[in-house]
Amino acid sequence: MGFRYVNHVQSRCDDTIRRFLVMLCLLVSAGCTGTGQSAVPTEKPFPDDWVAITTVPLPHGVASGDPTSRAARIWLRTSGPAQVEVEWAPDGQDKDRSRTAFVSTSEDHDYAATVAVENLQPATRYRYAVRARRTDQQSSREVIEESGSGVFSTPPADDKSEPFTFLWGGDLGGQTRCRDTWVGYPIFYRMLQVKPDFAILLGDTIYGDDVCPSPPNAPGSEFAATTLDQFRAKHRYQRDSATVQRLLASVPVYAIWDDHEVQNNFSGPHDPLMPAGRQAFLEYWPIGTPADEPTRLYRKFKRGADAEFFVLDTRQYRDRNADQDGPTKTMLGAAQRDWLIEGLTRSTATWKFIVTSVPLSNPKGGTAQMPGNDSWARAADGTGFQTELRTIVNAMFKSRVRNVVWLAGDVHYTQVNAYDPNGDGTSDFHEFIAGPLSAAPGKPLPPDPAFKPTTFHSEGGFNNFGLVTVNKGELRLEIVDDTGLPRFTRTFKAQ
Repeated sequence: MGFRYVNHVQSRCDDTIRRFLVMLCLLVSAGCTGTGQSAVPTEKPFPDDWVAITTVPLPHGVASGDPTSRAARIWLRTSGPAQVEVEWAPDGQDKDRSRTAFVSTSEDHDYAATVAVENLQPATRYRYAVRARRTDQQSSREVIEESGSGVFSTPPADDKSEPFTFLWGGDLGGQTRCRDTWVGYPIFYRMLQVKPDFAILLGDTIYGDDVCPSPPNAPGSEFAATTLDQFRAKHRYQRDSATVQRLLASVPVYAIWDDHEVQNNFSGPHDPLMPAGRQAFLEYWPIGTPADEPTRLYRKFKRGADAEFFVLDTRQYRDRNADQDGPTKTMLGAAQRDWLIEGLTRSTATWKFIVTSVPLSNPKGGTAQMPGNDSWARAADGTGFQTELRTIVNAMFKSRVRNVVWLAGDVHYTQVNAYDPNGDGTSDFHEFIAGPLSAAPGKPLPPDPAFKPTTFHSEGGFNNFGLVTVNKGELRLEIVDDTGLPRFTRTFKAQ
């Protein structure tokens, strides 16, 4: 794209240099796809007679997210208050550059910002560059220019059919399996190797309520978060991983939260820590929220004519886990549940993916602090959210919605289930469970029999992610471990 450094002056501390060298090594091993840190010279918003400009990488890299065929979001964080702009162009077309107006980063949002880039073309690979200028705190006459760059691709138009591959995973840095000092999280390198078109990050992107002892982990997360600044620090800790930064600069993401963005098994309206955890999550992920609902996280997106995705928020609106299951108990809240049912009914896509952070029929027991079953299944004590799930399933039957796949995580093991609720011998929908990316492994449990499941795969004891390739009416699933080895593979045909 022709981006270059200007007046490069070495001024970063040894730790930043070390991280940059690690990322450079990863670039070389990944084939040097050309998305390393870069900067674009600018005369704004500082006068020309400033005597020094120091150019350094943005402290936590960049990320792209929530791409549609016409728009995307770019995330960044500066080291202090700054004026920031984003420039982008189709890959290989330097003359067609566009740029945003300058936006400001401030302490109010931990110097993080998400910037919309619009008027894009469908099915197009874009390169983008971020540059931020701020005054050096030690000198009123030095400008520090922080920069970063990345790539993303837009989906095809809604009526076009093109093959695509995506991955999903969650549960990062739990139960003392936290960031390595040098590389960060090695599994992200394996995720890069499969070259996905996009990634779905399915919650527990931090463990706000966990302590990461150092050593053996990298320092910076030796506490359980109870304040907004501490939740922010947990997100920064994850972004200090060189491999995480590399993935986020190379692959657009759709991110959603689960319980550990706040605390284990929390129920949103009843947890005083939720507003702080939610604000930090929104600050650190490139999510497009509606102007009239700035804290809304559930959303949907299409991938051409072949797939539509419904990303659920299973935390913000849920009743207490300890409440008895019944017609009035909800995990999604009435508005989100109606939105999901209507979206499934109206969808013309071949495949409908429902992204749920918690599994459908695998009990996830409570704790003394948060009693009651945390997943959709109904537990022996009568808790759970199975009645609401049955409402959704019945609506699917009524409208003859076919080819539905639920993507889940949270339980720290892998499982692939087909469900036949009406017992006619035909699979009516599927559930794919993956994870953890880096957390204590869970012991697989058999699914609850309520929806008549058939289990094709069930395995625990290793870090992993799920990988799906869609080619019109064919869906290929792989569960890939942290060595890059597929542990399970199966192809499904659309009905």
